[in-house]
Amino acid sequence: MAVEQVHDPEACKGVDDGITRVFQVLGKRWNGPILSVLLDQPTHFASLRRAVPGISERMLSDRLAELAMAGLVVREVDEGPPLRVSYRLTASGAALEPSLKALREWAREHLPDAPC
Repeated sequence: MAVEQVHDPEACKGVDDGITRVFQVLGKRWNGPILSVLLDQPTHFASLRRAVPGISERMLSDRLAELAMAGLVVREVDEGPPLRVSYRLTASGAALEPSLKALREWAREHLPDAPC
């Protein structure tokens, strides 16, 4: 006797497009910490590099360019002297603040501490 299979439309439901897009940006290594540092204030490149331990200058530059293309960060040049480059969040980037703070609190509560 054959068992009739019932189609479950929920089983075919895909991942929400918004979740996919947000994790294409925030899921990349370093993007979350970079945005977190910029929440406080605009930051010069060298200070940003010091604030994100382990990131290379090249990777920081690449990630900042990606975040700028995503409309989350703006690069500003102070002609000086000396010439200095700083980065600040756009309105869209700043709108991430409640979500990033909620994720930080979630991590404190639910994720084990990283080994030293």
